[in-house]
Amino acid sequence: MPEQPPDGRVFAMSTHRSRRSSVRLTDRAVTLALTLAVLAGLGWVAGMIYTLLAWPL
Repeated sequence: MPEQPPDGRVFAMSTHRSRRSSVRLTDRAVTLALTLAVLAGLGWVAGMIYTLLAWPL
């Protein structure tokens, strides 16, 4: 019967880790999407303000 690890776990955990580069690419894509969404929202608000100001003319 195999020995238990010294910290009390039943099975030893794998030390395999995924590559970090895919996480960085995902972070960049999310940041870019959020930035574009904020810019689009600001453009929409500016357009609505312009429409309200120019409406009576």
